[in-house]
Formats: sequence, structure tokens, C-alpha cells
Amino acid sequence: MTHSSQTLGTVLRHLLEHLDGAVEDAYRAAGLAYRPRYTPIVRALLADGPVSIRTLATHAGITHSAVSQTVAQMAKDGLVALTPGVDGRERIVALTVAAHAMLPEIERHWAATNAAARELDGELSMPLTDLLLEAVERLERRSFGDRIKNAAMPKTRGREDA
Repeated sequence: MTHSSQTLGTVLRHLLEHLDGAVEDAYRAAGLAYRPRYTPIVRALLADGPVSIRTLATHAGITHSAVSQTVAQMAKDGLVALTPGVDGRERIVALTVAAHAMLPEIERHWAATNAAARELDGELSMPLTDLLLEAVERLERRSFGDRIKNAAMPKTRGREDA
């Protein structure tokens, strides 16, 4: 694989394939109907109890749309239950008894995943988690969209008569 021809998006997708694919394979091998994308939702529900999809999105740092799609899949898998909120438009999400029963095994997988991530971090020139957090912080200060716009702006030449 030639690194010079890979774009940032391609490299990130490839990295996620390696990471999430292995984690999902581990869940499947353990007989768990659980996916890596459920983890931020489960962690938020464990921390905050039943909450709205909007609150989950804020707590997990994920878009409302992504949380809504993930919660729908989790409901199909029997991991969350949805009830109407106060105003009828809002849906309240809660972990089911089945999800709570899976938690000890899921938490063992989380611990193993974190240990594997620390091992990988130790093999890199700088910890991947630190680098990714730094990148997110920089993009929160100045979006990638702004950076693209700036890069696309024609460069003005210096005045020749100065």
C-alpha cells in the first residue's frame, strides 16, 4: 500500500476498519449482540440514566442523527427501550434488562480493548489517543471546512510596485 496516495479520509477509514472491525469481531466471538458504536450510548446511559436522544448526543459528542440511528439499531437488538418524553416529540432512551445482563461481559471487553489500545499507543511515536484528541481540539478551534476554504482561496501576489 502506497502511503503517498492516501488521503486523510482514506487513512482514517482504514484505521477505523482495523480498530472497530477487531472490536466487533471480539463481541461476535463472545456471542454478544453488541457493536462498538453502541458504547458511547451505553456509557452515557450508565452515567445519566434514561435520557432523551438529544441529551445522549450532547453527552456522547455525537450528532443527533447518528445517535438516533444507533438507538434505533439498539432497540432492534433489545438493548434499549424508548418511551415518549414530556412534549411527545422527545423520546427517552433507557437500557433494558437484557442490556444490564450483558454489562459484565461488555465491561470485560471494554477493559481488554483499552489494554490493547494502550499497547498500540506504546508502539507508536506518540499515543494515538493523544494525537486524535489534539486533532479534535484543533478542529473545534478552527473547522476543517474553514481550513478547506482557506486552502482554496487564490493566493494574492505581493504588490510589484512596492
